[in-house]
Amino acid sequence: MTPPPDRRAFLRAAGLSAAALALTACDSRGPREAARLLRYAERKNERIERALVSHTSMNHGSPGARIAGDAFPSYHISDAVPVWDPAMRGAWRLEVGGMVARPLSLTLADLQRLPRRTQRVDHFCVEGWTAVAEFTGVRVRDLAAMAQPDPKAGYVDFESFDDGYHESWDLESALHPQTMIVYGKDGRDLSPAYGAPARVHSPIKLGYKNTKYLTRIMFLPERNGGYWTDAGYEWFGGT
Repeated sequence: MTPPPDRRAFLRAAGLSAAALALTACDSRGPREAARLLRYAERKNERIERALVSHTSMNHGSPGARIAGDAFPSYHISDAVPVWDPAMRGAWRLEVGGMVARPLSLTLADLQRLPRRTQRVDHFCVEGWTAVAEFTGVRVRDLAAMAQPDPKAGYVDFESFDDGYHESWDLESALHPQTMIVYGKDGRDLSPAYGAPARVHSPIKLGYKNTKYLTRIMFLPERNGGYWTDAGYEWFGGT
């Protein structure tokens, strides 16, 4: 499911077009008009991305690529690697709530008792690199089936204990068959460096959308921004 070059070129061209519109606006009607045009261009680009990203195709890792293992880069926004401390915070739980009929509160053992999947997939970083890993966990769509989201819930926000990190997704991407709540990597328990006790991972979203150190999944009527998207990164973040 690696993006074809023409798609990436198309999106780059769309971004350049938006920038050109903004510069024209700055020259003629000021920065407020530029901001308005950039928001308009982002909405247009998002519609195009939604159309280009297939929510039925499956990723099986780049052909011939080895699993990255410990060479898989790890990131966090806290000053140190976040580690859940049960003595300070109590037992870790994953809360599933918002616009749902049946809110959930799951321990790690609860997650591990649910139907398990393991998939070898690509991880695409916004910086341009790709790495392959084998992830084990539970599909978000299976958790959604348990929680029963309201039909008006069109978005999902994934919240973290990594200094308040979060990112919101469109519901369709969250329910993709390969979007998982992961608690294992490469045949071992997920380590703190990669988001333990559990994290989101899907090959259809860029890395910054895949929240680590997960604590809550909230079903929402509107999108809720995110740590990097609020800083100017693209909200949709598809691969």
